[in-house]
Amino acid sequence: MIIYKSEEDINRIRKSARLVSQTLAEIARHLKPGITTREIDSLVETYIREHGAIPSFKNYQGYPASCCVSVNDRVVHGIPDGYELQEGDIVSVDCGVLLDGFHGDSAYTFAIGQVEEEVLALMAATKTALYKGIEQAVAGNRIGDIAFAIQQYTERERGYGVVRELVGHGLGRELHEDPQVPNYGKRGTGILLREGLVIAIEPMINLGTRKIRYLEDGWTVVTQDHKPSAHYEHTLVVRQKKAEILSDFRIVEEAEQSNPYLNTSYYRWVGVHEPVEH
Repeated sequence: MIIYKSEEDINRIRKSARLVSQTLAEIARHLKPGITTREIDSLVETYIREHGAIPSFKNYQGYPASCCVSVNDRVVHGIPDGYELQEGDIVSVDCGVLLDGFHGDSAYTFAIGQVEEEVLALMAATKTALYKGIEQAVAGNRIGDIAFAIQQYTERERGYGVVRELVGHGLGRELHEDPQVPNYGKRGTGILLREGLVIAIEPMINLGTRKIRYLEDGWTVVTQDHKPSAHYEHTLVVRQKKAEILSDFRIVEEAEQSNPYLNTSYYRWVGVHEPVEH
């Protein structure tokens, strides 16, 4: 069942999504070689709770942490542990907050130090694909238009693998609501988009094969060929002419650029950059 949101609901989701972005920015300030993924999770939980919210992921369907930290060939849902980030790693941090009865959800991939050029290009393409999908999230289009835009750019034009088994989603009072928002599909298919629909679009793009597998922990998703994967996610609301992005990468990027341990040279390849009004 699809639940369209009132402007009051959207304002609350905007606050939640903004706090997620602020949390990701806080993480961006601390990332460096030697920090453990468990320490990242602790920073996330502390920051969210200090700002009067609840980490959406903590204990969600049994998930044991406050965020997902996925390094290199980990696609999504990496459980934080004692792994220390190393020079050349890429790390995706995905988190959500519950504030005033509504969820926000966002993810961002960071490059630690000297990362291989082909991996930086993957990050740029995934980030670009997110915005290409968002450009299609307007009233009168269909879910398939979002999916097609992402797949066309990443898979057909760039030759990357688009994960099929994991998708974006609606959100609001629940972390995951209808509809599902896949990153592959055909134009003109799927549900008709109407103003007030709040969704999370989140391309998960692999450098090699699109095929994935789950680790024994039942959560962590990895690429079958062990090549890296990138993941970016925005929360947004469908509007008549332009989608309104409710999360905010600008504050994440500011923190990212201020951290000397993070590599932002992939920016030069990002073909679409915050094209939609907040």
